[in-house]
Amino acid sequence: MPFTPFHLGPGIAIKALLQGSFSLMVFGWAQILMDIQPLLVMLTREGHLHGFSHTILGALLIGLLAALSGKVLAELGLRLLGYQRLHPITIRWPVALLSALIGTFSHVSLDSIMHADVEPFYLFNLDNPMLGWISVSVLHWLCVGSGVIGGLVYLVVARELRR
Repeated sequence: MPFTPFHLGPGIAIKALLQGSFSLMVFGWAQILMDIQPLLVMLTREGHLHGFSHTILGALLIGLLAALSGKVLAELGLRLLGYQRLHPITIRWPVALLSALIGTFSHVSLDSIMHADVEPFYLFNLDNPMLGWISVSVLHWLCVGSGVIGGLVYLVVARELRR
């Protein structure tokens, strides 16, 4: 199913580790962009469900688009939510690029483990060597667990940094 929240778990864990050097908003935006193609295929019933968008090359291109658009959209969102009144928050371009690329490449990696139709190395190889590395239920639990643990670590680290 497109736009699954499971992809956010690892992003929350990465945010906990990198703090201000990672944008969870840009990461989340990259997740949405990755699943536009599968959504369109589901709606039209035409095309390859996890097609070009779920390849390494597709992830690179979508990651670049997500960085360019996500930086602007995230800063606008922060402004609309009122965070800019407290203190200006800007997302540096390297942070936007890193966050978007981690988002798109992690998306391909996670989907490669659970979806047989993902061809991550398309153009070079049509095989999916990651398929079935772990069970889908274990993968889901790892995503949820990384999100919960990452969220707790983020709150503890953020509190310590404020001191």
